[in-house]
Amino acid sequence: MLTLNCSAILFDLDGVLVDSTGSVDRQWRAWAREQGIDEQKVIDVAHGVRTIEVIRRVAPHIHAETEVLRLEQREAEDHDGVFVMPGAVELVRSIPEGQWAVVTSGTRLLASARLQWAGLPLPRVLVTAEDVTNGKPHPEPYLRGAQLMGAKPEDCLVIEDAPAGIQSAQAGGMKVVGLTSTYGVHQLQAADAVVKKLAQVQVRKDGPGRLAVSLQGHE
Repeated sequence: MLTLNCSAILFDLDGVLVDSTGSVDRQWRAWAREQGIDEQKVIDVAHGVRTIEVIRRVAPHIHAETEVLRLEQREAEDHDGVFVMPGAVELVRSIPEGQWAVVTSGTRLLASARLQWAGLPLPRVLVTAEDVTNGKPHPEPYLRGAQLMGAKPEDCLVIEDAPAGIQSAQAGGMKVVGLTSTYGVHQLQAADAVVKKLAQVQVRKDGPGRLAVSLQGHE
């Protein structure tokens, strides 16, 4: 068993707290078909990255800001196949209020809709696509989360399911636990540790403002 100490835990949303793979895949594929773009080309770069950056990468000729609003509105309304991740509710409720946050590549509209649909509490700190200039894998999103929580980056632990998110957190000087909900262990090896389920993550208080995060059966 590995134990990591921190003062704050920052969660990615999609693929960590909420399983939205079905909706994400369905809406991106539909959008790609509408734009006459190869579906797989879009899917290969879409996960864990801001929508506006995906659009700019695969379709630089399209007005990205307009497409973001249209696409994420459709995703926010699409609940088919969107579920709370097993163990997510129990995990966030085990963390003292104010010591966890969500840092997502989605918009605030989309993040709020998914948290509500999954029955998860809204954290005090929610960093979304609108709150940063540079999305993951740039360190800005997680550094912004740490700043809003009043925590030093080196005292933060991030839980991520995507290589872009792991790169973002580590570039900001944070410890990272990878979750194999979207990618395999070999694709998440840059993380400090990898788990298959959130139930393997146990959090307890470890002094004033401190947390001890134990990982059982980690890779």
